[in-house]
Amino acid sequence: MKIPEPRGPISAGLLAILAGPPGSDPSAHAGLSQLVQDRLPLVEDLIDDDDIQLALFCLYELHYGGLDGVDERWEWNPGLIGIRQLLEEPFEEALRTAAGLAVPAAEAMSTEQPDSDGVAALLFALAAEDSGPSLSRYVAKKASVEQLREFLIHKSIYQLKEADPHTWAIPRLTGRAKAALVEIQADEYGGGLPDRMHSAMFARTMRGLGLDDRYGGYVDTVPALSLASVNMMSLFGLNRRLRGAIAGHLAIYEMTSSRPNQLYGNGFRRHGFEASVTGYFDEHVEADAVHEQIAGRDLAGGLVEAEPGLLADVLFGATAALAIDARFTLRIMDAWESGRSSLRTALPAAA
Repeated sequence: MKIPEPRGPISAGLLAILAGPPGSDPSAHAGLSQLVQDRLPLVEDLIDDDDIQLALFCLYELHYGGLDGVDERWEWNPGLIGIRQLLEEPFEEALRTAAGLAVPAAEAMSTEQPDSDGVAALLFALAAEDSGPSLSRYVAKKASVEQLREFLIHKSIYQLKEADPHTWAIPRLTGRAKAALVEIQADEYGGGLPDRMHSAMFARTMRGLGLDDRYGGYVDTVPALSLASVNMMSLFGLNRRLRGAIAGHLAIYEMTSSRPNQLYGNGFRRHGFEASVTGYFDEHVEADAVHEQIAGRDLAGGLVEAEPGLLADVLFGATAALAIDARFTLRIMDAWESGRSSLRTALPAAA
C-alpha cells in the first residue's frame, strides 16, 4: 500500500520511523511511545480520531501486504509492537463500550453449556434488532452515481483485501469451528479461481465506476470511521485471545449481508450498470445466505460448544460490528441527505 499522508502527530511520528531501517533511531520509539501516552487521555472519541486510527491502520498493514518502501523487518519490531499495544488497549475498551450488549446478552443464555443452535439463535436475534437507518435502502432508491462512487471508496478499505482479517483465526481454532471457517474463506477466495476472489470482483466494480482499484488507493480520502471498522477486524484477528470476537464478527457480518447486497446491486442497476459492476453484490446475495448458517452454527456455535468461556467474546465481536456499522451508516447518510460528501477530501471526476 502507498504511504498515506499523516493525520496528526502520532501517525506522523510513526511514518517518520518507518521511513528508515529498523534500529536506525532507537530513541524514536521511546519518543513516539511517550507521545501516545500523553495524547491518549486527551482524545474524546478514539474510534473517530483520524490520527490514532491511521496509525493503527498502518501498524496493522505491516502484517498484511506491507507499506510501499517500508522495510519488512518492521513487522515484528518490538518497539512498534509495544506502540501498537498502547493504541490497541484503549481502542478495544472503546469498542467494548460501543458494543454494550455483549455482557447482558451472554448472561441471558439460560443454559450452562449453550449449544451451537442456541448461539446461532442469539446471533440471529441480535442481527434482527437493528432498526436504524438503512444505507442499503438508500443506495437502492436514492443514491446518485457520485454517492455510489463514495460508497465504493469507503468499502474499498476492507473489500480489496476481503476475508484476510478473518483468515488470521484459522490456526487459532480447532475442530468444527476451524472447518467452518475454512469452508467460508474458500468461497471468499474464489474457490481457487483468482478472478472469482471477492476482492477481485470488488475491484472490477470499482473499475466500472472509474475508480482506482489498487489496494489502499483511497486511504487518504476516507474518514477515521472507515479505518476503524477495518482496524476492529485486525484487532480481533491478530490477537489469539480475541478469537471469539473475530468468530462473532464474521458470523454477524454474514448474517447481515445477503439482503443489503441485493439492495446495493439494485441501486447500481437503477443507474444502468450491468453485471460486470453488480456481480460482486449479486454473488453475496447467494453466498452469504449459505455462509450465515455456517458462521452462526458451526463457526461461532461450534467454538462456544468447544470453549464455553468464549461466549461473551463471540457476542462482543458481533455487537461491536453492529455498533460501528450503525455509526458509519448514520455518518454517511447524514452527509448525503445534507448534500455533502461523506469523504475527507473531494472525489476526482470519473475516469
